[in-house]
Amino acid sequence: MMYYLHEAQRLAMLPTRVAAEALRFGLRNPWNPFAHTALGRQISSAADVFEQVTRRYGKPSWGLDTTEIDGRTVSVEPEEVLHRTYGQLVHFRRDVEGRKDPKLLIVAPMSGHYATLLRGTVEAMLPDHEVYITDWIDARLIPVQSDRFNLSDYIDYVIDFLHFLGPNTHVLAVCQPSVPVLAAVSIMSGWGDLCTPATMTLMGGPIDTRENPTAVNKLAKDHPIEWFERRVITKVPLPYPGAGRKVYPGFIQLTNFISMNLDRHMQSLHELFDHLVEGDEEEAEKKKSFYQEYLAVMDLPAEFYLQTVKTVFQDHALPQNAMVARWQPVLPDRITRTAILCVEGELDDISGVGQTKAALTITKSLDTGLKAYHLQDKVGHYGVFNGGKWRRIIAPRVKSFIREHDQETGTARQRSVPGGVEAA
Repeated sequence: MMYYLHEAQRLAMLPTRVAAEALRFGLRNPWNPFAHTALGRQISSAADVFEQVTRRYGKPSWGLDTTEIDGRTVSVEPEEVLHRTYGQLVHFRRDVEGRKDPKLLIVAPMSGHYATLLRGTVEAMLPDHEVYITDWIDARLIPVQSDRFNLSDYIDYVIDFLHFLGPNTHVLAVCQPSVPVLAAVSIMSGWGDLCTPATMTLMGGPIDTRENPTAVNKLAKDHPIEWFERRVITKVPLPYPGAGRKVYPGFIQLTNFISMNLDRHMQSLHELFDHLVEGDEEEAEKKKSFYQEYLAVMDLPAEFYLQTVKTVFQDHALPQNAMVARWQPVLPDRITRTAILCVEGELDDISGVGQTKAALTITKSLDTGLKAYHLQDKVGHYGVFNGGKWRRIIAPRVKSFIREHDQETGTARQRSVPGGVEAA
């Protein structure tokens, strides 16, 4: 019923949105004398902001057509190389020959936003790596007759993608997938799998949410799993292909995202309004681009969301060696060959400082020379994988770590990393 009410509200809003768009168009017409007045600019700017924040956004495009390698601009083509029911593996094919750059699998979070939220992450890594990324599919578009998808399936997908890419692959997990990626590598290490990745970079992930718990962690801990099932799980309505499927809807996630930083978003939208009134098109376009990405959300399979809440945020199963995936115990102390880099943001209000670093503690059999840590000052959750400090400081740190431990270009086989666990 909740989803139907949301859809009814969205349709009821449609005439108002159309009217706002028409008003904006009319007041931006240079032949309209009212468009050149201060009041006219204010009304058209208000209509523009209203239309922007009430629109439903589909999956954004990657917009990564070129990259620069050795001072030369080369074309880039995203291509699907492996397709599964709930996600696909996308390769950013670069128009270059003769390079043997490390293979990098970026595991995007299945936590509401599309994988394109990591556009900046991909862009920074493209010049020096063969980049692949997990591109998850909106659950409302998957027929209810298809297989279900839970946390164990997520782990299976990561293992499947690593098998497809083969030995000497490097994996980078942003936020939520830090747990299933660490679990997948633990399982593969226990098997003695030849495709176990050479390095694993975990960024802002909830490995152990008992460390420095945030408001998100406390909410998950303070309510039983039945509370989440009653309050946030609903069925996809017609006419979507996934009608009847139980999901954690994107519109609820978006409401939660915005409510966590409501004052900041109100200020940002006010700044967008001011830029539009002043005719500062460049700054206004930056704000619009951000919200076009931020407001584009997808539904999650209910079973995946609920199992993640219970396993990761309530039971803390992974750091206590109590996690089980597909009847297999997930034991991080089985990791002995995969080098680990943990990256955290000083101001992260989603995954508190220390939650990702916990991965270095629970991988007890891994030599300290294969462990590294980077704490980035003055960045929040988003700044860990996007923005200026990501490009200038964090990305070079990650690239150096990957090169150091790559089996073809690195020196990990000859010597361990000097200094052991590092902090910045």
